[in-house]
Amino acid sequence: MSNPFIKIEGLSYRYDEDSSGMGKHPVLNDLSMEIEEGSFVAVLGHNGSGKSTLAKLLNMILTPTSGKIFVDGKEITDEAMTDEDVLSLRKNMGMVFQNPDNQLVATIVEDDVAFGPENLGIPSDEIRARVNSVLSDVGMLEYATHEPHRLSGGQKQRIAIAGVLAMLPKCIVFDESTAMLDPIGRKEVMDAILRLNREKGITVIMITHYMEEAALADRILVLHDGNVLLDGTPSEVFEQEPLLKSCGLNVPQCTSLIHQLRDAGMSLDGDCVSIEQCAELILQTLNKER
Repeated sequence: MSNPFIKIEGLSYRYDEDSSGMGKHPVLNDLSMEIEEGSFVAVLGHNGSGKSTLAKLLNMILTPTSGKIFVDGKEITDEAMTDEDVLSLRKNMGMVFQNPDNQLVATIVEDDVAFGPENLGIPSDEIRARVNSVLSDVGMLEYATHEPHRLSGGQKQRIAIAGVLAMLPKCIVFDESTAMLDPIGRKEVMDAILRLNREKGITVIMITHYMEEAALADRILVLHDGNVLLDGTPSEVFEQEPLLKSCGLNVPQCTSLIHQLRDAGMSLDGDCVSIEQCAELILQTLNKER
């Protein structure tokens, strides 16, 4: 069996004293997990469960209180890591934040996407090829000469993703990257994320509070009180509706509907984490009962 792309051992993190003077507050508590290369993992949890803290630790924006993180076989929590090691890590571990305006730095789209590779000293011919390639990957090539501030929220976020892609990362962490978007923008970004994962083989870690987005992942991790409460496929996790609700989370509306129909006596046998699955499952059952 191959080594995991990300391996976390006994990871803990505590923020410093809060404004109330209550002392150090634990966010992650002896967390351990593994993530395979090329997988699409959604991370769920209520506010304060440690989701965004985990994202920042993976990118070395924060340093853990204790524990180890290995990325692509290298321990990134090793105190002996040099600045060059950290730069290499951030090339392999891209991150897309909630607000795309915080990641857009240039006045023209293609210049913004080129910003990262330019700082790495990549030759100009290769930068041009990368910019065109990644803009095509996120469906924004026709906007290469546009001004980012004139684009929609979903378009801006796709430009932010392209800027990360231009660094050729093996993994991208999306930290609530659709939270500020309308439904159309969210769909645009999710379509781009799915293409990157399924066609390019990029490992995706997506922190979200949208259950319908999490349902698209291969695997869901639910964080609660600083550790993993649930770990499984979307079908396995969303079957635990009472447990999810007990820690402030819901399931996709279609999954909840199937659970209610089962409780009402309807014999529905099968997984249901998407609208299409739900409709097909109900139709098949109705046809059997005719």
